[in-house]
Amino acid sequence: MKRVPLAALLAAFFVFLVLAVSVRQAALLLVGVGMGMALAGARFGFTTGWRQLIEHRDPQGVTGQVLLLALASLAALPLLGQFSELHAALGPPSVSLLVGAFVFGLTMQIADGCGSGTLYKAGMGVPLNMGILPLFALGSFLGSVHLDRWLALGQIEPVGFSTALGTAGALALTFGLLALTLLLVRAWVGPGRQWLVRRWVWGAVALAVLATLNLLLAGQPWGVVYGFGLWAGKVSTALGLFDPASNAFWSQPGNSQRIAQTVLMDVTTITNIGILGGALWISAKAGAQPTKPLDRQQWVVGLIAGFLLGYSSRLAFGCNVGAMVSGISTGSLHGWLWVPLAFAGSLIGVRVRRHYRY
Repeated sequence: MKRVPLAALLAAFFVFLVLAVSVRQAALLLVGVGMGMALAGARFGFTTGWRQLIEHRDPQGVTGQVLLLALASLAALPLLGQFSELHAALGPPSVSLLVGAFVFGLTMQIADGCGSGTLYKAGMGVPLNMGILPLFALGSFLGSVHLDRWLALGQIEPVGFSTALGTAGALALTFGLLALTLLLVRAWVGPGRQWLVRRWVWGAVALAVLATLNLLLAGQPWGVVYGFGLWAGKVSTALGLFDPASNAFWSQPGNSQRIAQTVLMDVTTITNIGILGGALWISAKAGAQPTKPLDRQQWVVGLIAGFLLGYSSRLAFGCNVGAMVSGISTGSLHGWLWVPLAFAGSLIGVRVRRHYRY
């Protein structure tokens, strides 16, 4: 798609949101477009950064992600302490989280994308990610439907660093854990490595700024996978296949409201649409990404991984964005539990990916 008609389409959608929905939703669309442009333009792949570290001892991607977490935390934690109407991305430490994070880390390497990665690569026309997107949505929906059963296996109350330690204490603990992360990465890769390149720096800065704008506009941190599950939930409900009132997750007041009202009122949906638009904008200039043709077995394995990616994202209370970026930057313990478990899954996932010759 050429940039002029794409710009006209995005502008028309922006005006429609202003007139028919709300100025806030229109502003969030622009935030999402910026996110898509940053993700695609900087090739800021959370999955790729982890795989480069595991396979090539290349720390650049992970260092860029640590920079993003530091900048986002530096903005989000004081804002949460100052404005009570803003909410942190808190998730309960639970068996569900432990299983979901591990499976997510494994399958994201096979599917070559987390939540945001699947979105922006689909927007750039990568065939596997385009095929995975609807299955990711279906998996996310089914994971939310089954979430109460997983939580029944064991959970404790969410732990927020700001509540326990105050803003200063939460910042100190977060930066201490980020420093420890870099020390562990240093031990993994050894000496003589280049730690950062420009694209990871500007991508981290741009995403931190945009994540902060998302927090201020939406009142909640940046998320991706909730929107996916909502899309599949609305389709299932419209077809008479699902009754939200009979489900523990979707009968909760906020969730039942979102599934009943237009999808354009959902903040995650709007930023997700924006991410697709921003990635399309980058792709319109750069052209379609060259991709290796996949055989039938690779397609089947990749699509199954995409479904499990969506399912596990709900069990883990988010993906690399919702659990890691938003969880850690808003001081949630569950974000720090998610990272090592997802990384352990990725250690296996890269081997599976190599076995099937992706």
